[in-house]
Amino acid sequence: MSTRAPASADEFLTGLKGQRVLVTAGAGGIGFAIADTLSRLGARIVVCDVSDEALAAAPSKIDLVAAVKADVSRDEDVDRLFEAVEKKLGGLDALINNAGIAGPTGGVDEIDPADWRRCIDICLTGQFLCARRAVPLIKAAGGGSIVSMSSAAGRHGYAFRTPYSAAKFGVIGFTQSLAKELGPHAIRVNAILSGIIEGPRIEGVISARAKQVGISHEEMTGRYLQNIS
Repeated sequence: MSTRAPASADEFLTGLKGQRVLVTAGAGGIGFAIADTLSRLGARIVVCDVSDEALAAAPSKIDLVAAVKADVSRDEDVDRLFEAVEKKLGGLDALINNAGIAGPTGGVDEIDPADWRRCIDICLTGQFLCARRAVPLIKAAGGGSIVSMSSAAGRHGYAFRTPYSAAKFGVIGFTQSLAKELGPHAIRVNAILSGIIEGPRIEGVISARAKQVGISHEEMTGRYLQNIS
């Protein structure tokens, strides 16, 4: 991807044609929407995901080069994923580091250390594992882009979601550090701090918290909506 700022929206959209992009967790949710949009704009897309069902369905909904099963927290899965990327795309222009999980809900004294580690491993370490494999490919392409999915929880502390918030704060530090490191190589690194997105993940978070405090799902949903302007 060129590092020169496009002169217009039309130039930006045209510039995506033929670009080689990996979208992690790209068979569902936000990742699916990103992969779908980029594909419609002419990019060549590989997605990975942990869901067999989502991976099986994605190629019938999006024009994909490949859909690969991979857990980004596992070194061997990431190695296998990037072998597929090199084979199918012949290189890489952009990485969308999107994979993440909601993590456990509860007070810090209630959280199982194993659940903490899994949240950090997927939401933060997974971004590192993918970036370390992507960077040599993007350098070889002459530059490109890495987009890190953080969260509003990476800017403001999130009570009862401590592992998730800590991971997303970590993504911000990771992104800022990479931006300084890779800028001289014509690689842009940016983060997206999304708010609450309607879907199965936030529904699970709301249900878990409602059960913990002994109120209805509807009442807890109302509390969450109070934080949305």
